[in-house]
Amino acid sequence: MSEATIAAKPQQKILLVDDEEAILNSLRRVLRNQPYELFFAQGGEDALLLLEKHAIDVVVSDARMPGMDGATLLSEVNKRKPDCMTILLTGYAEINTIVKAINEGQIYRYISKPWNDEELLMTLRQALAMQHAERERRRLVVLTRRQNEALRELNENLEARVKDRTAELQQTADMLDLAYDELQRSYVTSTEVFSMLINQRLPRDKQTNQQVILLVRAFCANQHIDDHSSRDIAMAAALYNIGKLSWSDELISSPSDLLYRNERDTYRKYPAQSESLLMALEPLRDAATLIRHHQEHWDGGGFPDHIKEQQIPFGARLLKLAIDFVELQCGLVLERKMNRDEALLFIRKYSGRLYDPEMVELFIQVCAHLLADIRIADPAVKALDTRHLEPGMILARNLQAENGMLLLNEGKELNRQLIDKLIAFESIEAVRYTVFVVLPEPQP
Repeated sequence: MSEATIAAKPQQKILLVDDEEAILNSLRRVLRNQPYELFFAQGGEDALLLLEKHAIDVVVSDARMPGMDGATLLSEVNKRKPDCMTILLTGYAEINTIVKAINEGQIYRYISKPWNDEELLMTLRQALAMQHAERERRRLVVLTRRQNEALRELNENLEARVKDRTAELQQTADMLDLAYDELQRSYVTSTEVFSMLINQRLPRDKQTNQQVILLVRAFCANQHIDDHSSRDIAMAAALYNIGKLSWSDELISSPSDLLYRNERDTYRKYPAQSESLLMALEPLRDAATLIRHHQEHWDGGGFPDHIKEQQIPFGARLLKLAIDFVELQCGLVLERKMNRDEALLFIRKYSGRLYDPEMVELFIQVCAHLLADIRIADPAVKALDTRHLEPGMILARNLQAENGMLLLNEGKELNRQLIDKLIAFESIEAVRYTVFVVLPEPQP
């Protein structure tokens, strides 16, 4: 076991665990210029000793190690230090390891070996940002509780003091609401990042999750669906096919209409398997229910529960429309890939059998509007290159790199430092990004 630190006064501590010294050296190289204090361990027992001695913020562990494996280690980390973020690093996409790490270790992210350096750095930054948001939320909860207790102790006859304290309490409550909203957005962002696991198993032309997310968000905005339901549907869209991770490469990219009997049986189990992977995570339970029922048919002929009509949750009915529309064009339903118009005609043809007939026409209208020109679907959204970005602009859509990595999440307010980093990233990657933003309101 060895230890190393970087930077004069590190703010955040990261523990890296792997039984191979070469892997630890590679991680040391990737992180050597980052503002973190690094700790290294070559096994689970050594890692737990370091965890007790130091205020570790993030643990990155290999899955396969002699003695205590990565999933067991991260489960123990979660028990001892629930506040610590955990990331599983492995070269093996084994469903049992993933399930154990998710259910017991409460992992934040799963990264495959060999890793992408930029993806690893971005994941660490996002994990630390989410941890900071959660800590801030708890701090505000404690602050609010203390102020409530102090308020009860005030003399009811001192109206002026009561008014003053009420004003302070309202300000704190507003801050708490903002922190809670940010935390909810972080959950949505985390699911979209996690969906990249599935994308890594598929050819680029069969990666469906981001398109499905865009469609359900557009429909929810068009129909004024409440924020809570919209978030659940978006998270379900990001993770609806996580139950396919254990499939072979051939099966996961084959059209469902051409599967043999034993393959079809496996296919019919994936909604329930996806649900079971997510049910242990409290913020994802409603989304998991939508995922379970997204292959139900309006006439009751779907799976896994053969429910029909209004028994099928609204979000699941919407998810079925969006997924079929995208997968018909990717060749994941029929052997022949359809174009957009053909896919919409297919959906209309099976209205009342596969799909909610009242929802079909609304969905077609949203698709027609959205796909005509995505950049002007919302008149308040502007499409700009990075050289025309200004501080104060709000990101209207997630910004992703060419390889699918999430760079910035929707709702992020741009500042000069972020803009300069985007421009520098373009130069390094030799690409140009179009950024969708909402312009700041003019000051009076």
